[in-house]
Amino acid sequence: MQAAYYRGNKSFSVEEKERVAPGPGEVEVDVAYCGICGTDLHVYLGHMEARIGHERVIGHEMSGVVSALGAGVENLKVGQRIVVRPLDACGDCPACNAGHAHVCHNLKFLGLDTHGAFQEKWTVPAHTLHALPDGLPLNHAALVEPLAVATHDVRRARVAAGEDVLVIGGGPIGMLVALAARKAGATVTISEVNDHRLEMAKSLGFATLNPKDVDAAEAIKTATNGKGADVVFEVSGTQPGVDLMTAAAAVRGRICMVAIHAQKPTIDLFQFFWRELEMLGARVYEPQDYDQAIAWLGEGIGAEQLITDTRPLGDIQSAFEALTATPTSMKTLIHVNKDL
Repeated sequence: MQAAYYRGNKSFSVEEKERVAPGPGEVEVDVAYCGICGTDLHVYLGHMEARIGHERVIGHEMSGVVSALGAGVENLKVGQRIVVRPLDACGDCPACNAGHAHVCHNLKFLGLDTHGAFQEKWTVPAHTLHALPDGLPLNHAALVEPLAVATHDVRRARVAAGEDVLVIGGGPIGMLVALAARKAGATVTISEVNDHRLEMAKSLGFATLNPKDVDAAEAIKTATNGKGADVVFEVSGTQPGVDLMTAAAAVRGRICMVAIHAQKPTIDLFQFFWRELEMLGARVYEPQDYDQAIAWLGEGIGAEQLITDTRPLGDIQSAFEALTATPTSMKTLIHVNKDL
C-alpha cells in the first residue's frame, strides 16, 4: 500500500508500506480523504522535529471505511463508513480519572505521536471510531475532526442563542468556530486581515471587519450598541489578536483561547478585573463533540464550502508547498484512496 512519509526539510516521500493487521481491540481502516491542518503545516515547516522525526506518516482529519476488525471488536463491521477521533488516552492519570481523557497527561495524538492517515490503510484503536450517516459524503466527512474542535470551543464558551460573538482569525478553525457559534444561535462577526479569507467569510454570510482598516474593538461596540462581544474566540495566535480579545469583550464576557501561541502573549489582566471577564481554555474535543460535528454536517451547516482544493496522495508534496507559498486554499484534502 502507499503511504506518505514526512522526511524532514519540507519534504514528503510517497512509498510502499506494509499493512499493519489489526490486533485485539483494533480496527483497520481504508482511508478515503484526509485534510491538511495547521499542525501538519507546522510539521512540514520543521517546527516539530523532536516529536515527529523523519520516519512518520502524519495526518488525522480523515474519513474512511472499515476494512478489517481485530479480536474482540464489537459494534463495528467491515464496510462501515467512519471517522477517527485521533486521541488515545492512558486511562489512569489524574485527568483521565477525573473524566477528562481528552487532556490526558500521557495523551497520544494519532497521526503525530503515531503513524497517521496519509496512508491507504490505517490501523487504530477501535474506541476512536465514530460511525457516519449514510447520506454524508466521505469528502465532507473529512471535516468532522476540525468541526469537532469548533463544537468543543463553542461548548466550552457556553455560547447561547442571541449572544454576540467575535471570532478573531478567519482561518479554517476560525471559520468553523463561526459556523458552530451561528448554529448555536449567536450573531457572529469575524475579524481577519487576509482579503481572501474576508471574502470567504462574507460569502458564508458573516459580518466581517479588518483591523488594519478599522478600530476593531470600537466597531464591535458600535455594532452591539456599546455592549461589546458576549463571547470572543482568539483563533489568530497573534499579539494583536490577544489585545483585541480583551478590548472587544462585554462586561462579564467570556474569552475562549483556541489558538496555540508560539510565544507567550502579553494579556491585559486589568480588563479581567474591571469588567469581570472570564477566560477559558479549549483543547481538542470529547466524544460528544464528534457526535455533534457529525450531526451538524449532516444537517448542512455549510462547512463543506471550506473545501477549496483536493489532490491525490501522490501530489501531497505540491499540496503542502501551495499552502505555505501563497495560500489561497481554505481547506485542502488529500484523496488517499482513489476508489473511495
